[in-house]
Amino acid sequence: MLKKILGGLIALGALVLAIFLFIAWESSIDPISPPAPDSFSQEQITRGELLAGLGNCQTCHTTDPDQPLAGGRAMPTPFGTLYSTNITPDPETGIGQWSEEAFARAMREGVSRSGSQLFPAFPYTHFTKMTDDDVSDLYAYLMSRRAIPAEPPENTLEFPFNIRLLLAGWKLLFFEEGRYETDDSKSEAWNRGAYIAEGPGHCSACHTPRNMLGAEDAGNAWEGAIVNNWYAPPLNASNHTPASWAEAEAYQYLRHGGSPLHGVAVGSMADVVHAGLRLAPDSDLRALAVWLSDLAQASDTNQAHESAASAIRTVHSTQNPSAMMSEGERLFTYACAACHYNTPESPNTLRPDMALNSAISAPTPVNLIRITLNGVSLKEGMPDAMMPGFSEALSDRQIASLLGYLRSTHTDQPAWTDLEQQVRDQRP
Repeated sequence: MLKKILGGLIALGALVLAIFLFIAWESSIDPISPPAPDSFSQEQITRGELLAGLGNCQTCHTTDPDQPLAGGRAMPTPFGTLYSTNITPDPETGIGQWSEEAFARAMREGVSRSGSQLFPAFPYTHFTKMTDDDVSDLYAYLMSRRAIPAEPPENTLEFPFNIRLLLAGWKLLFFEEGRYETDDSKSEAWNRGAYIAEGPGHCSACHTPRNMLGAEDAGNAWEGAIVNNWYAPPLNASNHTPASWAEAEAYQYLRHGGSPLHGVAVGSMADVVHAGLRLAPDSDLRALAVWLSDLAQASDTNQAHESAASAIRTVHSTQNPSAMMSEGERLFTYACAACHYNTPESPNTLRPDMALNSAISAPTPVNLIRITLNGVSLKEGMPDAMMPGFSEALSDRQIASLLGYLRSTHTDQPAWTDLEQQVRDQRP
């Protein structure tokens, strides 16, 4: 009897394995000779360039500015490090032998030309929503770039996460293939913004936390997450900023890299704004602003400014410099306030009032620590505006005192814990 039971279990296991292998197996698509750049129209290439910008392809697929899109950028994950691939039309190390069919399958299904499963660090879970025309235009743009021979380093994923075949099972659990579906209850601008955000822009890839297997946690969509050691804040109504993301504010932030009520873009978001969205037409950025404002359940512009003015007045009314100032208050008064003091009625984008800074109201201090240590370069934030870093001028204790003071006086959020240790951990 025991032998029969064991035999039955083995047979069942073999059947399950066979079914899984059948589901997981994908055929290769025949290679082609790299298409000539002039086989695509200039209009198609131009549209593809805009789409590549919306998807911020260059930031992830470029390590050397002299070799754009040649891959090799390290992407640390909880499972090990992945390296971005070469997406230039080089036939040996890039995608030069990929037909448009192979390219579309990778974008929509997460399967390479050879038939191997692609790791979801490549956000095909979002690109699957893109239209046929947009995928075709993006293909035209990439295939008309300079072919660069460059082999990225080998991925260093831990076992068993390095087994690509297992990604077929991951897809069964977390991947839903399909194009973007228009919401008829919303405006044309809203739907355009949603398409960009959910499709080529893959915004939730950064602004949604991940589960234990690396998939976006659908139950906490848009709730914010740590990505590349930066905090990508919530895009929904759970964001604790004093002023909401009114359409006008969202547009100004996306177009110029900052807004009076929300400060400036730094870190990964600076790349999105200044590299990815640089060429995007105003119509697309205004559509994104419409969608974002709706997701955040934002008030109108006038109410947002009133909320901002009220927050600044509240902070000003509680400040009473005296000889008994704490270390944090003293540091802010003498090192920061001259630049970061605004009148309630006239918030200044280039010198933002700390009462409105989203980094201070965030659940983690990582953004504020990194900005305080390293400053904001001229390549980040907004043109012609910068902030010096204080990593050499202030000790870990002093920065912790400063940030603790700001948290306690400029927000109604609970205090951050172990601030000094967190500052120490972020030191360059």
